[in-house]
Amino acid sequence: MVSHRMRGRKLGRKSKHRIAMKRNLVSSLILHGRIVTTLVKAKEYRPHAEKIISMAREKTLHNIRLAARDIHDKAILKKLFDEVGPSFADRPGGYTRIRRLARPRVNDNTPRAILELVTYVPPRPVAADADAAKGDKHDHDDHDHEHGHDHDHDHDHGKGAKKAKKK
Repeated sequence: MVSHRMRGRKLGRKSKHRIAMKRNLVSSLILHGRIVTTLVKAKEYRPHAEKIISMAREKTLHNIRLAARDIHDKAILKKLFDEVGPSFADRPGGYTRIRRLARPRVNDNTPRAILELVTYVPPRPVAADADAAKGDKHDHDDHDHEHGHDHDHDHDHGKGAKKAKKK
């Protein structure tokens, strides 16, 4: 059986679930600038994200209402038309990129990918994270631990570790 004129992937979901998933993925992409998802979902929903970003390049009432059909959060819609759209004003297309991740998803071995805006810049560490990176870690010797062992030894407490015999 040949499926002529059949567009789109079903992704193992009913149509209402696919529509909701498309809206959520595109909204998250606009909000965060980058999302990690499966490779198939990234390929399927990339054109939808590109179309919405194309609308956001020109802030008209008509374009806002068209984008609001898929993006229901007003804060994300505002960010789309005030920040994301104008940043791509001079670019004729190709607002997103798909980067494959080396490791597949653990539970079902599905290939994963990053769907991101081409202007995405990873956030810089905040001051609290910078202090932790410098070595201002929490000191275990200052606290009285109740769990019955000290942190100064190097043996394993995992499932394979032998238990000490009590006399």
